[in-house]
Amino acid sequence: MKNKVSVLFLLAGVLFAACLLISNILASKIIMIGPWSAPAGVLVFPLAYIINDLIVEVWGYAKARLIIWMGFGVNVLAAVFFMLGIWLPAAPFYEGQEAFQMILGSSVRIVFASLAAYLAGSFLNAYVMSKFKLLTKGKGFSLRAIVSTIAGEGADSMIFITAAFAGIFPLPVILGMIVTQALLKTGYEIIILPLTILVVKKVKVIEGVDTFDAEISYNPFRLKQI
Repeated sequence: MKNKVSVLFLLAGVLFAACLLISNILASKIIMIGPWSAPAGVLVFPLAYIINDLIVEVWGYAKARLIIWMGFGVNVLAAVFFMLGIWLPAAPFYEGQEAFQMILGSSVRIVFASLAAYLAGSFLNAYVMSKFKLLTKGKGFSLRAIVSTIAGEGADSMIFITAAFAGIFPLPVILGMIVTQALLKTGYEIIILPLTILVVKKVKVIEGVDTFDAEISYNPFRLKQI
């Protein structure tokens, strides 16, 4: 008999991929938050880390690994079709080609920076969350959620901002963007933590699952282990 797929796990995976896709589109705009600048993707990207925490906490690292690669695949697919849509000739009456290309036509550098940062940050977040849960024997969800977010978001922000904008923006601006992104995303996690705790508890009760990753491989490429 084949294993059934949890509806809640499926929904979490879909929402995770959607957040990543939306954040990458928003990242083409740099916004000001007080005196600091940051890619607009900071508005939605923290949700992906909260969902990552939920998946690791309830279903474990192996399931999170699957979802992380699924999100990666969705974003690669989106990038390919964005490029195809830009490359195909526009209708004679269509006047939005320049704007269309500006928003969706991120440079190869931006795409690779985004994907590399996403993989590093997501896997680091999942690893810290999983290991911390074993270390604390399942206690202190709030602390491990915050610590894993600091680790993951910090790595993501540093890799993306540096790889995408080094040589384009002055060093002080780049450092400011890195710090701003990391602080905003971590602050977002802390503010929404009560809701995250409530959702995690509810999902554990509904699913009847509370996974501890005692005997798994943390190799990001070990997809056969689900």
